[in-house]
Amino acid sequence: MPNTAGLNKGYLIAFVATAIWSTTAIFIRYLTVNYHLPPLVLAFWRDLFAAFALGIFALLFKPAHLKSGLGHLKFLILYGLVLTLFNATWTISVYYNGAAVSTVLAYSSGAFTAVLGWKLFHERLDSIKILAVLLSLAGCILVSGAHHLESWQLNTAGVVSGLVSGLMMAFYSLMGRWASHKKVSPLTSLTYSFGFAAVFLLAINLAPLPKEGLSGDLFFLGPAISAWLVLAFLAVGPTIGGYGLYTTSLMYLPASVANLIATLEPTLTAVLAYFFLSEQLTTPQILGSALILSGVLFLRWSENRQKITSPT
Repeated sequence: MPNTAGLNKGYLIAFVATAIWSTTAIFIRYLTVNYHLPPLVLAFWRDLFAAFALGIFALLFKPAHLKSGLGHLKFLILYGLVLTLFNATWTISVYYNGAAVSTVLAYSSGAFTAVLGWKLFHERLDSIKILAVLLSLAGCILVSGAHHLESWQLNTAGVVSGLVSGLMMAFYSLMGRWASHKKVSPLTSLTYSFGFAAVFLLAINLAPLPKEGLSGDLFFLGPAISAWLVLAFLAVGPTIGGYGLYTTSLMYLPASVANLIATLEPTLTAVLAYFFLSEQLTTPQILGSALILSGVLFLRWSENRQKITSPT
């Protein structure tokens, strides 16, 4: 088990990453609603701007990090593919579901990550973590409105895209943990994964496939300078900040724990959506957010208790 200082640092980094991440759905909703920007076009530019900013920073200040990625190229290509699927399905989910619901569905990843982390990385999966996952899932159901059966029947595409984004988030977390084990720096993994993700998304946007309004002209925004600036800020600010800190937290925390902390995002996103997008914040959403927070706090309390009672 990591030492207490390492756990505390990991929890703090993961929480800050989550707070930053919680703003991404707001920007995406703003661009897709106000400018009708197709979600897959948005995802492409978001990843391209992020990769460009990271690449310039690495070239100027950390060139060795770019070179080190060449030794893990196959892994980083796969990393980029997982990021592509996560970003694409999550952006589509925001398009269909709204900011709060899409974020919650993405964090069905907590259960996926706990099981896969246990199987692949031998991470602890005891009754405490299972309870934390169940509290998180219960919170997700309440915040998303999934306790109303009609929400599943009337928004099938949104629910499916949201759950797939959750599975991809689980794989992304586990690959970030693997990268930390192999001493691949967060800067290296982020620069390459966003770069490859941009290439994959470019191919998806250009492919002659029916996308039902999800894709379109890559320069759909045209001369709307303010929209391009919002898109660039989304990439350089919330995207790099959120992903960068989350990937860094995986150096200190098991993937399943980092993912459970990230499930706090729905609470923050729902509140932001209430204030900035006029989305309704209902009593079940407030209760669900409390359950998610309780699961994370309960998990941290259990880890502290284990550290105190374990023999030295």
